[in-house]
Amino acid sequence: MSQTKLRAGVIGATGMVGQRFLTLLADHPYFTVTALAASASSAGKPYEQAVEGRWKLQEPVPDCVKRIVVRDASDIQGMKPLVDFVFCAVDMPKEQIRALEEAYAKAEIPVVSNNSACRGLPDVPMLVPEINASHTEVIASQRKRLGTQKGFIAVKPNCSIQSYVPALTPLLSYGIREVSVTTLQAISGAGKTFESFPGILDNVIPYIGGEEEKSEKEPLKIWGSVVNGEVVPASSPVISATCTRVPVQDGHLAVVSVKFDRKPTVEQIRAAWDAYVGEAQRLQLPSAPEKFLTYFEEPDRPQSGLDRGLYRGMGISVGRLREDPIFDYKFVCLSHNTLRGAAGGAVLSAELLYRQGYLG
Repeated sequence: MSQTKLRAGVIGATGMVGQRFLTLLADHPYFTVTALAASASSAGKPYEQAVEGRWKLQEPVPDCVKRIVVRDASDIQGMKPLVDFVFCAVDMPKEQIRALEEAYAKAEIPVVSNNSACRGLPDVPMLVPEINASHTEVIASQRKRLGTQKGFIAVKPNCSIQSYVPALTPLLSYGIREVSVTTLQAISGAGKTFESFPGILDNVIPYIGGEEEKSEKEPLKIWGSVVNGEVVPASSPVISATCTRVPVQDGHLAVVSVKFDRKPTVEQIRAAWDAYVGEAQRLQLPSAPEKFLTYFEEPDRPQSGLDRGLYRGMGISVGRLREDPIFDYKFVCLSHNTLRGAAGGAVLSAELLYRQGYLG
């Protein structure tokens, strides 16, 4: 593996997820940030000036990007000589996002996207590196469609599913038939802080637009198979999701009930969680948690405020496994939505793509 770092750009660099990308990429062993892009209103400004009064993270703006001049995200030809690939976290209508990401890919700039616009395309891998690292095989077919040699798009899934899909994956061999899940999602998933979202204080909002459809469909693509250069989604289980917004800054909690064709014992479930190791751990990717799934014995864990930072926010917490009077079992699980669920998951996917030879 080359010791030369790849040059990474961040499109949508001024938003919350873009900011998170920059904190994660500072001093990264594989990548170095060489270009930033955002809307036309931020273009032409040094990054530190562009985010003045808009920086939403506790960590300060990394010194290495403060003086980089922000470019217009639509200036693809201006970005091309500066980067080897880009991360994308723009806030635009889906049709515009797909057009922008495909334009970058067709310009031979690979795109690792936090956005949902291309997730449904059968030749675009939607990656959780511990679960479906082999889905990158479809990149060859995507390149044929786009007419590219190097350019392609890879995406990460919706943040709402990244707590319970990891917990369900080791149990698939028991024939998961039905899943009912309620997510309690943090306000940073909407790009908000408590200062900018006062309406969430002392409140729960029982609706997040488009989230339930993603939560019910995207797991099936992750669990699908590559057939003739496309990802064919799994046909089961049936998933019913209710997605809510709660007054928590970071961390998406999921309450899960599950029905099996072949009901395992509690001991078998715990053993499956404890033994599960994904490709990210086998490759020892820099952003991978040492342990993918961590079970908490305490009856009141995991908790968002206590456990979302597990393994630098990239670990998945599970707890409260018990029998369910309607389904077979129920449990709760937790992921950090802007780390594992957003920028961190995309950086981990880029690390996988790099090690597999798709980047650089």
